[in-house]
Amino acid sequence: MHVLVTGGAGFIGTNFVRSTLEDRPDADVTVLDAFTYAGNAASLDDLGERVRVVRGDVADAEVVEPLVAASDVVVHFAAESHNDNSLADPWPFVRTNVVGTYTLLEAVRRHDVRYHHVSTDEVYGDLELDDVERFTEATPYNPSSPYSSTKASSDLLVRAWVRSFGVRATISNCSNNYGPYQHVEKFIPRQITNVIDGVRPRLYGEGRNVRDWIHVRDHNDAVWAIIDGGRLGETYLIGADGELDNRRVVELVLTEMGSDPTAYDLVTDRAGHDLRYAIDAHKLRTELGWSPRFGDFRAGLADTIAWYREHEDWWRPQKAATEARYAATGQ
Repeated sequence: MHVLVTGGAGFIGTNFVRSTLEDRPDADVTVLDAFTYAGNAASLDDLGERVRVVRGDVADAEVVEPLVAASDVVVHFAAESHNDNSLADPWPFVRTNVVGTYTLLEAVRRHDVRYHHVSTDEVYGDLELDDVERFTEATPYNPSSPYSSTKASSDLLVRAWVRSFGVRATISNCSNNYGPYQHVEKFIPRQITNVIDGVRPRLYGEGRNVRDWIHVRDHNDAVWAIIDGGRLGETYLIGADGELDNRRVVELVLTEMGSDPTAYDLVTDRAGHDLRYAIDAHKLRTELGWSPRFGDFRAGLADTIAWYREHEDWWRPQKAATEARYAATGQ
């Protein structure tokens, strides 16, 4: 099996490549990555001859076409994904998330290649904090930011290409991932690395925004379950029942790292900050028999903290520039 992984040098893509090679000895992988600031070649350096790395843009048809033609399955992780960046400059999100998806869909259409599209629960907007409901595959789209609106657009393109052209595709919308190899601009690794550096974590608003956390390994196992057994044209939501508000997450980070759990500060909330995400993964669990390995968030968090403590050489080069960007906005 030859697998093309777009965005394979980013956080979730890197973990997907690594677990694929570990679990599937018959698989060879090609990574297509633009190596923006969020892609890190060091994440793939030790993987050997079963991985081919191509530097290129998913929106560049001349790059994409031969890679798709040589593949048995395309797994599309590549995305601009940081909400703060989408508010500052939406265009890269439109190019990568919308034009890039279109380019891939046209290529898999021409070569009849199986395609899996990785998306986010943010396309559904948000839920009230006291709402008992969770997102399902039937929840209407209601994106709040340039990032989530471009991901919603890409999902709709996939659905249209399935219906109009018979593309063999599935979609997954996942809750917030955490784990190794995540860029330090993201919420959990930023807090962990700040504590390592003796810097107090910062929380938007009152820290009451709720996210539904899933370990990246569980997410990627679910993606393979969908590729192997999912019904073509279907959407599957991926979640691990990990709802926690941001304040509680920071307090757990501080506690696990031996610090005062109240040693954090509150800063002005982000524009358009969604209140709550919550995934109902019933369809995935019942149809495909998937269940998470990391059912205990605290255990997964402890593993993640240990990884960042042990891999300072991986994240340290990103840290100063990331904090400078946050400082420029008072965050």
